[in-house]
Amino acid sequence: MTDAISPLTPDLWPHFEDLFGKQGACYGCWCTYFRLPPAVRRNSKRESNKDHIKTRIAAGPPPGLLAFSDGEAVGWMQIGPRADVPEFNNKGRGSAPLSPEDAGDPAVWAISCFFIRGKARGQGVTHRLVDAGVAFARQAGARVLEACPIDQSNGKHPVSLFVGSTRVFEKAGFTRAIERKPGRPLMRLEL
Repeated sequence: MTDAISPLTPDLWPHFEDLFGKQGACYGCWCTYFRLPPAVRRNSKRESNKDHIKTRIAAGPPPGLLAFSDGEAVGWMQIGPRADVPEFNNKGRGSAPLSPEDAGDPAVWAISCFFIRGKARGQGVTHRLVDAGVAFARQAGARVLEACPIDQSNGKHPVSLFVGSTRVFEKAGFTRAIERKPGRPLMRLEL
C-alpha cells in the first residue's frame, strides 16, 4: 500500500538510491534512457548514469515522483516537460510528439518511465503514481500530459513495463492519440 507520494528532491536521494539498488533499476539505466542520446547511452556505465540522474535531481525541478510505503520508497515515475527527456521526442519513436512544437513546449509534459520495487508490484502503485502525476502536472501549469505505454508485457520480464501499461493510463482518463508502433500507443490527457 502506498501511503505517500512525493516529488523527487535532493533530500530524497537516499530513498531513490535504495529503490534503484546496486544495479540501478533496469540494467543500470538509472532512468536515463530517454535523457541520453543512444551513442552516449551505449558508452555509459551504471555509475555514470547514476551520476547523471543525481546531478539532474540536484539541479531541479523534481524530475519525477517517489511512492512510499511505511517510509520506504516502493515506486518511481519520471514525469516532466517533454524537453527534459529529449529521446522521448525522437521522431523515430512511437513516443514522438504529435506536433514538433510540443517537444519544446513547457506546458506539454510526459510520463516516460516507471520502476516499482519487486515486493510492491501488483498492488496498484503505478495507478497511484499516475493519478498523483496528473495532479503534479496540473499544479506545475502543464496543459497536456502524454505517455507511450505498452499494451501487453510478455509476462516473463516485468522490466518491459518500464513505460507503463495502457490499462493504467486508460483508467486515469488518457486516450489514444496515435499508434505508430503496434502495441505502443501515444496516449494523451488534456489537463
